[in-house]
Amino acid sequence: MLLYLSMIGIGILFFILVVAFARTGGFQQESFELPKFFSVSTVLLLFSSYSISRVPRLYKKDKLKKMKRHLGITLVLGALFVVAQLIGWNEMAKAGVYFTGKASGTYLYLISALHVLHLLGGIIFLSFLFFKTAHVAADGVRSLIFIRDPYRHLQLAMLCGYWHFMDFLWLGLYLIFLFMA
Repeated sequence: MLLYLSMIGIGILFFILVVAFARTGGFQQESFELPKFFSVSTVLLLFSSYSISRVPRLYKKDKLKKMKRHLGITLVLGALFVVAQLIGWNEMAKAGVYFTGKASGTYLYLISALHVLHLLGGIIFLSFLFFKTAHVAADGVRSLIFIRDPYRHLQLAMLCGYWHFMDFLWLGLYLIFLFMA
């Protein structure tokens, strides 16, 4: 329940920031092009969402090695998303959009940085589950206990739900930025 309440809070936070961004006029007064690496990061996040969506089915079928592989792929794609965001911020700085200055640039940096920060929380938990699964997959007894543990099932469900939430939140933010630029 706490996870769902925090996702509602995160959604409200981003809604308020997007409304404030829109109230500043977005980028209508400026000639601004959304960084290309924001598009790359969006594609990376969509692939990561696909990758993590396979994990619950693999867990139910007791295929821990494949599950570990998909958790690892999701982890790498999440890290690449963060790198793509940093490169996107570099693109914005080269285009003359800085954190200080016009409000629209400040909101863009702030919104994307807050998203990265929230995604890093998911990456930390994903890392924990990846290493736990890798450790357990090597031993038959441990893997049997891992598969039958309802707490692990709950952890995977929470991780998948949070990851998809962050993915679709970014997709919505990206589309808003794309149409306001």
